Amino acid sequence: MRSTSAATALAVLFSSAALSVVTAGPASAVTAAVGSYGGMVVDGARERVYLGDDATGQIIAADYNGNRVDTVSGINGVFDLALSDDGSTLYATARVSHEIVALDAATLDIKARYPVATSTGPVYVEFAGGKVWFSYGDQWDGDLGSVDPAVDPASGTDPVALAQIPAEGTGSGMWGQALLDTDPLRPGLLAVGETGDSTGTEAVFDVSGGTPQVVAWHDSSYALNDGLGDIDLVAGGDQVLVNGTERHAWANGTLTDSGAYPAGQRADVGRSGMIAQITGTKVAIYRPDAAQPVRTYSLGTQGAVAVAWAPDSSRVFALVPAGNGYTLKPLTQPTLNVPTLTVNAPATATRAKTLTVTGKISATVPLPTGVQLSVTRTDLDSPSGKALAPVTAKADGTYSFKDVPPAGGKVTYKVQYAGDATHTAVSASDAVEVSRASTSLSLNNNGKLYSYGADVKFTAHLGTTYKNRSVEIWANPFGSDKPNKLIKSGTVNADGNIAGWVDMTRDTTVTAVFKGDARYKPKSVKVTAYGKAKVSTAVSKHYKTAKIGSTTYYWFHKNTDPLLTTTMNYYAGRQQRFDLQVYYQGSWYSADSEYFPLGTNGKSAVTLGAPGESGIRARMRSVYVNGSSGDTVNSTAYGSWKYLYFSN
Repeated sequence: MRSTSAATALAVLFSSAALSVVTAGPASAVTAAVGSYGGMVVDGARERVYLGDDATGQIIAADYNGNRVDTVSGINGVFDLALSDDGSTLYATARVSHEIVALDAATLDIKARYPVATSTGPVYVEFAGGKVWFSYGDQWDGDLGSVDPAVDPASGTDPVALAQIPAEGTGSGMWGQALLDTDPLRPGLLAVGETGDSTGTEAVFDVSGGTPQVVAWHDSSYALNDGLGDIDLVAGGDQVLVNGTERHAWANGTLTDSGAYPAGQRADVGRSGMIAQITGTKVAIYRPDAAQPVRTYSLGTQGAVAVAWAPDSSRVFALVPAGNGYTLKPLTQPTLNVPTLTVNAPATATRAKTLTVTGKISATVPLPTGVQLSVTRTDLDSPSGKALAPVTAKADGTYSFKDVPPAGGKVTYKVQYAGDATHTAVSASDAVEVSRASTSLSLNNNGKLYSYGADVKFTAHLGTTYKNRSVEIWANPFGSDKPNKLIKSGTVNADGNIAGWVDMTRDTTVTAVFKGDARYKPKSVKVTAYGKAKVSTAVSKHYKTAKIGSTTYYWFHKNTDPLLTTTMNYYAGRQQRFDLQVYYQGSWYSADSEYFPLGTNGKSAVTLGAPGESGIRARMRSVYVNGSSGDTVNSTAYGSWKYLYFSN
């Protein structure tokens, strides 16, 4: 028994190292995102959107599609952004490092840093009258500062000036950090809105002369607001928009209530005077002083944190929650109203019989009289669509038309409105299932088992059809790494048959598909055939081969370790089962059965320990076991026994 024990010495696996090669795919666009909102401004000349990320101290540049194109770091505590009037310089407030940072808008290279002598801020920033204006201070001592970029700090003159709120005509000044806004159409005006208390001071300053002058001032009271969270100068009009909702007009140095849009939270005013308002989980677009939105965009379950118009009004950019931060979402055609168009076709119909389609077009902005709608029918006879006679909507927007569908199957009626100067194009469709007959389809070889690599012929038979006599045959090998592959496609012969060949290297599902025609329904049939794994084993380190009885053995010296190399068709995670038996007193006894992984080359090398004694006979084989070998893509296959003999 000692010799038997020695023959079953512990096997050691020597398999080839697995190499993983990742092939680079095509570059994909990365959506601009920030962890914590730190300002947003749109550059119309370069079609860029700049975003501040307070979480990382970065400024991110995005294109008009919302994709990140550039990034700069090192803006510690970035809170707000502004562009110079000529668009060449981007300014950022860095409230942690207490400075205004000037960057080249084209490259995001830092041009200058302007220290601000404050322990709180700077926070909000705008560019007006040739200067950079910023707010700073805490709830009790908020104020306004400026940077004159024309002043060279090396000249000995500080370009930064603090305490810029004029004393005359401003009462108690600002209690908190002020919101700021400008009007590109009147670049010398600056709107200021106090934060930090339950009612906010509102003001408009003229900064065109370099020193702020009061245009209008309203001190803290509940007469105009219940606290400020947003303030915007209305382009081209003597108004400010507060909290995205309330319009306050100024005249003779005062601000008065001038109406309101439906409830919102924040907004941005475009150069056209149109309003992009954040309202709950939506962004609503209003014409000046309108009571009903031109267009509304749904943002999902959460609302935007900020919105900004493109200078040409072609887009509104919304910064919307995503994951643990925010992503940039472009909203296109914001100035055009979107009509509502419905199409109602019957659910089912009989081929070559008359059916009726109805619908309605409507819009929140009135449509022109006598709206004409185009109609297209798509079916199996006209897969690219066939234009039908156009239809004119009635005064109430309703319409109807009749048609006789010539083909069966899915028939789609698409109705379109081309749009106009105030409305987007719109289309809608509805489908009707038109009756078709059934045909027969069969496929052979279901459930059959084949040796690895056998070429197997699969024949499909198609019954009666109208025009289409084509059949596809698809082979889908087991395993996630092999796609479903078309192996034959064509017209059946006069007997209705078509055949395709499958190389059975795996268990395979074969499917025959008839796609139908104008009078017969589609049909498919599926069979599964099975392919064994490929298993072979090579023996090495023997000094000869010779027969014992009628069996050929590999002969080893008693102190030699046999090397047994198994080759198997590879699959990720696949293992071979190594069976070892020892011959003792006229019978074979199982000594060991163990699983060893394959290398990516499909090989698994196992070394048996030398028994150290002569006269020992052993045999081994490699086995693939469906399921137990780590996968189920082949049917179980047994390799041939390899016989070993140990001599002196």
